[in-house]
Amino acid sequence: MGVETAQETFTLEEILASVKESHKLILWNDDINTFDHVIYCLIHHLQYTETQAERIAWKVHTEGKCAVLEGPYVELEIYRKILKAEGLTVSVE
Repeated sequence: MGVETAQETFTLEEILASVKESHKLILWNDDINTFDHVIYCLIHHLQYTETQAERIAWKVHTEGKCAVLEGPYVELEIYRKILKAEGLTVSVE
């Protein structure tokens, strides 16, 4: 009786990106979330002040996206999942 495992394939770009020391958590503009909800999430999950969270929310609204956190990929991936569970559109670059 054998066990089959799924093989994952990665591009060189993906591998190099995963070993980079610093990544960015990007918050994207969407037509779903209110300013109040975005501000709440930034304060509650990322410990921004209300003023900082408001500035970020406006930057996302006017520019389409904003880097909200920088650090190791593994740490940012945790925050990405938390914010995504709140309904925000986020990615790690």
